[in-house]
Amino acid sequence: MRLGRRSPDRSPVHSPLHSPRRRVIGLVRLILAGAEVLALLGYFGYILGFKSFIVYNYFSYFTVQSAIATVCVFIAAGIVALRREVDPPWLDWIRLLVTTYIIVSGIVFLAIVIQSSSRAYTMEVPWSTQLLHFWIPGIALVDWLTDAGKARLPWTTLAWVMLVPSIWGAFTLIRGALVRWYPYFFLDPKQVSGPLETVLYCVVAVALFTGIAAMLTWSSRGWRGLKPQG
Repeated sequence: MRLGRRSPDRSPVHSPLHSPRRRVIGLVRLILAGAEVLALLGYFGYILGFKSFIVYNYFSYFTVQSAIATVCVFIAAGIVALRREVDPPWLDWIRLLVTTYIIVSGIVFLAIVIQSSSRAYTMEVPWSTQLLHFWIPGIALVDWLTDAGKARLPWTTLAWVMLVPSIWGAFTLIRGALVRWYPYFFLDPKQVSGPLETVLYCVVAVALFTGIAAMLTWSSRGWRGLKPQG
């Protein structure tokens, strides 16, 4: 995969004495990573009280895995922003992936909360869950959309976006069949009407991943013409 180049007027600056805006972005990204860690710990403590809680099941949730990846990426992105005027293209590419993952996780969780009302049970949404699924994805999206120095990412990025979810999905289905536990109801044969319903949910998930990634990719390409030149 070949990442797009920036225009000459956006070449990296390695001096720490660059624009205050980049220092603010760096601090925001580090705060975002810290908030993600706090949310993960809070969510762990919340579900620790469930009788059915098993530690390794906690790390089987796509939300948790993508949140851990987000922590690592935003720590790196924050440090880079404090040291350079623009992010390297490879970092923009990884940021697009994790931003897509946490946004989709938030949308899916919202759908599950709405779905719970029709299944005669109530889902609590504690502060840690709100941070994980709504606030942090929203702030990450704002960080992406307001970053005027993003690389011009190729459309082939869309193919890479599905790699991690596909591996996670295959592993989850195989593991679920063995241990009789699934992180999400639509993957559990006992909670859906049949394999076709699971396939339908998976198709919707693929559409979400692809659609969100396409929007983020387009924002790195389509808005470039609106930016001031020189």
